[in-house]
Amino acid sequence: MEFLCHHRDRLDSEQLRHELLEQHWSYMDGFADEMIARGPTLASDGETPTGSVHILDLADAAAARAFAFDEPGYQAGMYRDVTLRRWRNLLGRTMWQFPPGYSEEKRWFVLGLGGGPAVDDTVPPGHDDQLIAFGPLLSDDGTRWLGTAALVQVSTPTEARAILTADRYASIDVYPWDYGGRPE
Repeated sequence: MEFLCHHRDRLDSEQLRHELLEQHWSYMDGFADEMIARGPTLASDGETPTGSVHILDLADAAAARAFAFDEPGYQAGMYRDVTLRRWRNLLGRTMWQFPPGYSEEKRWFVLGLGGGPAVDDTVPPGHDDQLIAFGPLLSDDGTRWLGTAALVQVSTPTEARAILTADRYASIDVYPWDYGGRPE
């Protein structure tokens, strides 16, 4: 089962994030085989971390909850909230298989929350070279659509938001995002 986990940092938690970075990376190393995508969300300056996005393929919802809530930053009180939802990988690839894009393009995490009839439950045509990850957010039992999440590489947040059908969501949030993991 695939899951999306979005940890959002508390205000003024940057020092704690820095102190826990090695513990965080070591923890994530234990999930390397399950990881579909990972990386920090960033402030508008494109550098200051504001949270983390992880998309994984795990055994079940209990394993996903353990992943989200055993994470060192969560255990230390670094996050103000956590979104954890089932997710379906419509692209069938990981971020490491994403074709390299243009260097001037930025990366974004797009989170559309909705309800009612599903929308954007197929890959939008013409965006293969921009979509790093794309899929619906689902209820715990996987039967109800709750929204859509995407990692996308385009120039502006407006272009990122346009990946989703705007009038079909209660809200669409767009966060600067970048590839995560240990620096090489």
